[in-house]
This record gives sequence, C-alpha cells and structure tokens, in this order.
Amino acid sequence: MDHNSKQFCPGSHVMIYLLVAIAVYVFVWFSSPFFGNYNEANSSPSNFPGIGVKDELELALREASMPNRTVIIAVINKAYVERSVNEEATMLDLFLESFWVGENTRPLLEHLLLVAVDQTAYERCQFRRLHCYRLVTEGVDFAGEKVYMSQDFINMMWRRTLFLLEILKRGYNFIFTDIDVMWLRNPFLRLSPLEEADLEISVDTFNDDPRPENKYINTGFYYIRSNSKTISLFHTWYSQKNNSTGKKEQDVLQDLIRGGLLQKLNLKVKFLETRYFSGFCQDSKDITAVTTMHANCCRNSKAKFRDLTTALRDWKQFKAAVFQHPEIIDRIGLDFKWTAHTECLNSWQ
Repeated sequence: MDHNSKQFCPGSHVMIYLLVAIAVYVFVWFSSPFFGNYNEANSSPSNFPGIGVKDELELALREASMPNRTVIIAVINKAYVERSVNEEATMLDLFLESFWVGENTRPLLEHLLLVAVDQTAYERCQFRRLHCYRLVTEGVDFAGEKVYMSQDFINMMWRRTLFLLEILKRGYNFIFTDIDVMWLRNPFLRLSPLEEADLEISVDTFNDDPRPENKYINTGFYYIRSNSKTISLFHTWYSQKNNSTGKKEQDVLQDLIRGGLLQKLNLKVKFLETRYFSGFCQDSKDITAVTTMHANCCRNSKAKFRDLTTALRDWKQFKAAVFQHPEIIDRIGLDFKWTAHTECLNSWQ
C-alpha cells in the first residue's frame, strides 16, 4: 500500500453531501417567487389578489374604502398645495384643518382619497401620508390655478367627470368634495340611510319646490351610489362634453335634469338643504346643524382662501363658546352670524 497516496476518510463523504445539499438549497431559494428579482414590479398592485396589472387606482380605492365600498374623493393640483408668498397656508391645509376641528370628522380622513392631477400635488399628498392617486392626462397641464369658467377650468371639470365615472363602474360609492368645502360635521349622519337615494347633491340655494328642474345644483359636493342607473347618468352626462361649448359640466348636468333625465333613468335624487350643506351663495343660519361650508359663488382661489379662513375662524370661535358655556348652546347658536364673505363678493368685480 502506498502511504503517500491520498485517502478518503468517512468525514470526507459527509462534507461532500453537505456541500451538495447547500448548493441545491441556495439554487431553489433564489429561483423561488418569494425571493428572486424582488423589485417594484413584485410589490405592485398586480400581485394583490383580484387586482389587474398596474391597477394603481383599484389599490388606492381599496386602501381608502369603507367596508361598504364607499370612499371620499377630492381632486387637487399644484395651485391647491403650494403656498403663495403672502399666505401662511394652502387650500389643502384649510381643507384638512376642517377635518381636525370638525365634529366626528377626524376618522373620515382614513377614507379620503386625494386625486392629484399633477406631480407636485401628488408628492405633497404623499408627504402628508394620505391616500393618494396620480391622475395622468397626456398632453395637458392642470398644475396652475384654473380661473372659474376659463377653458382650462372647463377641461379639468370634464376630466374629473370621466374619472368619477370610472370609479362608479368599479362598484364604489363615493362622496365627491371640492377642496374648498370645509367639513364641520360628519356628513354621513345627514345623508339618507339604507340607500334610499341614488344621488344626494348640494345646491347653491335651497327652495321648497319639489321639482328637480327648479333646483340649482352644485357638483362641488355630492354623494352617489354605484348602480346601473348612476352609471347611465354619468355616461349620458359625459357624452354631452363635445356638444356643450362654453358650458362647464355642472351646467350640462343641470340641463339634463331640466330635460327629464332623472325621471327617464328612474333615479332617486335628494337635493341637500343649505341649512346643513351650506355655502357662500346661501349661508346656513343654523350653526348648531351646519355640516359643510362651500366657497361657492366665488371666482378665484385667493378670495376663496381668505374667506374660508375667516369662516373656519368663525367655526372655532363658536366651538370655543360652546365649550365654555354648553348650557346655553341654543342661545349661542341664535346669536351666531357668519362673517361676510367680502373677498368673494369682490372677486366678481
């Protein structure tokens, strides 16, 4: 026997088997779907059950939705999220502040989806850790202020309508709210229970006339339930886009209502009283019941911001007075008066 030749000992066989096992394990692990090439594609909405490839909208809706598939939708752009040189806050700041100082409104932020029509607005939304969705419209810049009834304003309103139709088609109910609506109390407590209405919409001025054609609607705040009738309403509404030169989408819907579309579709519609769903066009005279305050009847963002700041200050003063003297809340309510919306009145000059 050659004592200089190499020999295998029993331990050598064990080492070889161990190395082979480790190599097989590493190969299988790195090839598995739980590890291999993990990147944004693997964490995209397409990997969530029931969500299509890159369906970021569906993911955003699911994250914001209440158990009954209801969400709160608001649209923002750069003009609403960036401070001017002379202002200490933005329109979005005021909007979110109203949820903070409102009654039973803070939990509703969990169900608010902010739809950003430009990248700056989207990044500001993400920075605040809110539910955000980036709505991209190729070849269109929606970043700056869109002055009331300008062509850019009209175009943005129609793009909004098309987007909201998509949400209805996905089976989601929603409250749509403009950013210039202050949420002072939980509006769901004032809306119809048990799906008694398909659409509940605000008005500029409220009257007791039961005929829908005599109501002056405002699409800055409404609650709509997803069903075949409301989807048909939005389809018909949007189909009028190219036949409505010089009209904003709200005017077109008003014309359709006056033309009897609600009856044709058998839609149950409730027009919200300004006592609860108030605005600058017609202030609520009952501070103990008012739910929202909308800066309607106002031409530009600067005037809206200043008058809404004042309105929110009025609300805080009312709440402070009630906190100090809860036993005389009725008297405080009777004595309350909103500060005049001077900036908005002057914005039309």
